[in-house]
Amino acid sequence: MHVPDGFINAPVSAIAGVGAAAAIAVSLRGARRELDEKTAPLAGLVAAFIFAVQMLNFPVAAGTSGHLLGGALAAILVGPYTGVLCVSVVLLMQGILFADGGLTALGVNITDMAIVTTVVAYTVFRGLVKVLPRRRSSITAATFVAALLSVPAAALAFTAIYSVGGTTDVPLGKVLTAMVGVHILIGIGEAAITALTVGAVIAVRPDLVHGARGLHAPLKLRVGGELVDAPAPEPVPAAARSTHKVRATFVVAALLLAGFFSFYASASPDGLEKVAHDKGIDTQEKKHATEDSPLAGYSVKDIGDDRVATGLAGMIGVAVTVGVGSGIFWVVRRRRGTAADATPTAVPQTEKV
Repeated sequence: MHVPDGFINAPVSAIAGVGAAAAIAVSLRGARRELDEKTAPLAGLVAAFIFAVQMLNFPVAAGTSGHLLGGALAAILVGPYTGVLCVSVVLLMQGILFADGGLTALGVNITDMAIVTTVVAYTVFRGLVKVLPRRRSSITAATFVAALLSVPAAALAFTAIYSVGGTTDVPLGKVLTAMVGVHILIGIGEAAITALTVGAVIAVRPDLVHGARGLHAPLKLRVGGELVDAPAPEPVPAAARSTHKVRATFVVAALLLAGFFSFYASASPDGLEKVAHDKGIDTQEKKHATEDSPLAGYSVKDIGDDRVATGLAGMIGVAVTVGVGSGIFWVVRRRRGTAADATPTAVPQTEKV
């Protein structure tokens, strides 16, 4: 659903850019509360994993494909504020390095694909978790529904932006029907990928899933006819709390998806591209500013073997996204620690005997 340059006029694109910048500023502050010593290193890898999975377009209808948006996945794994940052990093890397998504439309894309999907998905997810039984299967089920609804919500958001800033004269009703219709189908794929990923992490390390925090109620014991809290379990050894295996799994999965499986992705246009072509929205599309970059189109130029060119571009994208994302989250986490150190602590008063 990457919006290219030319679909939305300059004033609306600028307003969307200002709004996106404000949301990122808020997310940077919010992410300080979400990131800790375990999730901060994971957040950059989640961004790289989303980048990799987005390269795998899957067929959803005749002549149309879809790909993961990632807002629901990021929000549930590492938190909604951090999730907005994860997807924004992915969109920034795609726009600059791979000419995917217009640079003047970057604010539109962040608003649509990072902010709307994350807010809608996490709101739906939290609402469902409150009413479902407190168990792991409930987290997976809530994840599926939240991810499913986040995609047509993004389609609605694009339609709303197009209604005030579209550069072509296409009836709004036709755009709305086509966008929502195809993106409900894409949402099914989004939901499946997101639920499988979150479910896999919960199965091995539920403590690393932001949306699963507080999943289990304190254990109760019946003593003398009354329920009392059971003794707290023994602390888990530091080695057992290591995130190395989970982080390594994300790295390997991202490299395999981007470096190997991406070559077999559907070549059909995605939902927005298909609707834009069928309805004539793409008549005002402008050439991308980085169209001639060495990685444009997710293929390394001057390499004759398409499989190698695509795989190498994917692995470069994963590496850059990990580097940029991890650097941002490390700084955010470090600033949280600095702020905590600067907070004055109360000096306990000596109790009089």
